[in-house]
Amino acid sequence: MNIIISNLNGKPIYEQIASQIKALIISGQLHEGDMLPSMRLLAKELRVSVITTKRAYEELEREGFITSQTGKGSFVAGKNAELVREAQLQKLEEQLTQAIETARIGNVSLEELQEMLALLYGGEES
Repeated sequence: MNIIISNLNGKPIYEQIASQIKALIISGQLHEGDMLPSMRLLAKELRVSVITTKRAYEELEREGFITSQTGKGSFVAGKNAELVREAQLQKLEEQLTQAIETARIGNVSLEELQEMLALLYGGEES
């Protein structure tokens, strides 16, 4: 599992770990039933505290992305289509919010923004 931690990111390390594991699950790179590295092993690989990886795994479990079994480890949970879609919509909303802020700063009109979105999406203008 390739997880990259950045001190310049601004997000807490446990959130960076959780969001990258979540992305691997949503993208299908991690499948239902796949075993995740132990909290200790992941902490060692990332050179972070076990408490940090524990917090990331707890967040993923709370959100339904993984399940943990005492003595056995943590595993990718069965994909709930609605949960995956909600995660994708949340990410899209964050990115669109950034795009809107950039458009406002650049004095781009809503019509111009809609036209750009339609062109980038590959559809025709409405």
